[in-house]
Amino acid sequence: MQTLKSLKSIVGALCAALLAFGATACGLGTAGGYSPSGTLSGPIDGVDLKDAKVAVGSKNFTEQIILGKLAVILFKSAGADVEDLTNIPGSNSAREAMVKGDINFQWEYTGTAWISYLGHDDPISDEEEQYEAVLKADREKGLEWLPPAPMNNTYGFAIPRTKAEELGISKLSDLAKLPDNERTYCVESEFANRNDGFRPMLKHYNVPAASKGNVSTLDTGAIYQATADGLCNFGEVFTTDGRIKALDLQVMEDDRQFFPKYNLSGVVRQELLEAYPQIKDLLEPVSEKLTNETLIDLNAEVDVDGREPVDVAYDWLKEEGFVTE
Repeated sequence: MQTLKSLKSIVGALCAALLAFGATACGLGTAGGYSPSGTLSGPIDGVDLKDAKVAVGSKNFTEQIILGKLAVILFKSAGADVEDLTNIPGSNSAREAMVKGDINFQWEYTGTAWISYLGHDDPISDEEEQYEAVLKADREKGLEWLPPAPMNNTYGFAIPRTKAEELGISKLSDLAKLPDNERTYCVESEFANRNDGFRPMLKHYNVPAASKGNVSTLDTGAIYQATADGLCNFGEVFTTDGRIKALDLQVMEDDRQFFPKYNLSGVVRQELLEAYPQIKDLLEPVSEKLTNETLIDLNAEVDVDGREPVDVAYDWLKEEGFVTE
């Protein structure tokens, strides 16, 4: 989904081979550290997972670690015996650990599963259809997908908020009405050459091809600041990145549904869910609160403010009334 994740998948492919020799070969559980627990409250008050043994995994980028810690805290607070295996290096390694049963819960993205794990070339544009397709395919692998969260961590284009107001635009279809000198872009090299990337996006929205001098090719991490600084009007972003808020950028609405859907869902090993169906009761009310805006805020607390993911996760659960101390 993301260039960062693509790089991680290279590491993950090597690591996945090592998984054949045991989970510890890939360094599962590298997050370590202490995760607090509390008393469940609000809509999840009374959920009891005593005697359940839950191994929680996550990938090793900020959003995934925060989400993994959310799950660790929730399961611990429900009385489960929790093994914290968050921060697994590489998407492929995390997936392999899930399929093998080394972990039995993690948060995953529908688009990642459909394209990267299940090997399909083309995403499904409808969010519900994409989820249902992944749900059906993974049931055959012993994995159950819980109902998806509203958040969709996919590609997007962002513009400085003040510039969006100046130009009077808010959605990608607005690009076609702008003069050529205002259609300036910052993109990374992979996205510029993908068949679901920059040029196909312009064609999908009937936007003239970008003039050579209007496109700056940058590293992924540099695009956010470059866009905020005015090097370009439109920067390629990932839609739940914390820098969007920190730099006062506005994500343009993908009003013609070009970009693949990467909705978040809790994925549980079937044997665990069958033994403890109340896991759904624990996680669904939390999942419903995980919007793009929420994840932007949480990611920014780590990447911009320098807080620890576990502290961010615990504070959010308290603020939302899911746990009390």
